[in-house]
Amino acid sequence: MERYFFHLLTILTVVIHFLFILFVIAGGFLAHKAKWIRIAHLASVLWAVIAELSPGIICPLTSLENYFAFHAGLSTYKEDFITRYLIPVIYQENISTNIQLILVAIVIVINIIAYWIYFKLKALKKKG
Repeated sequence: MERYFFHLLTILTVVIHFLFILFVIAGGFLAHKAKWIRIAHLASVLWAVIAELSPGIICPLTSLENYFAFHAGLSTYKEDFITRYLIPVIYQENISTNIQLILVAIVIVINIIAYWIYFKLKALKKKG
């Protein structure tokens, strides 16, 4: 029963981790909703960029996944979430530093576009 509980916690943590990544990538498009969303999103993007580009920094969600997986009798991993779950699906091989930099750049560009749209719409509302 305990392993089943930890297995569920592992799955829940993976889902939350995936949702966090989606928020980092596209959360800027929610910036118009509320100030707290902008603050949370910009902090999340900053954390994600630092964690992705800094060797040795492990996301707390990765550590939590490993903890729950270990107690559920599942395999654990040392690499980050993207390398473990998403890169094998997208690239079928280990991620290189160049690909990692490209992915970070894509996330940053998507968010620049999102915030550009946000500020453009905000300026239009002030005029009209």
